[in-house]
Amino acid sequence: MNKKGFTLIELLIVVVIIGILAAIAIPRFGETRERAYISAMQSDLNQLQTAMEMYYQDNDDPPFSYAGAEVEELITLSQGVNVETEIAAANDGQTWSVTLGHDATNQTCSYDSDPDAEDGGVIVCDEAGEG
Repeated sequence: MNKKGFTLIELLIVVVIIGILAAIAIPRFGETRERAYISAMQSDLNQLQTAMEMYYQDNDDPPFSYAGAEVEELITLSQGVNVETEIAAANDGQTWSVTLGHDATNQTCSYDSDPDAEDGGVIVCDEAGEG
């Protein structure tokens, strides 16, 4: 008698293998999404930095010296990115800092244009509440 098909053991082994592969792939997918959220915040901070520099070049004055410009007045934020702290200008009228967050993560990214600051001129991303 010639029976075609798979035995129960063969099907069980295939299901176990698929389960193992899924257990490996799902956490990796979560990490990839987290990195994408951080990349969106970093991209928005780069755009903001460029917008501030362009504004300063065109007007010989930073935008916040006038009406306290908000981030949304200068750039369009990526989907899910929100402003944790508005642009905070120093007394010299040229250095500024801002912090962005994302709705789907507890990470924040910040930028401080002051070269004398600890992380001045560098975009820094960290877990919210760490620093």
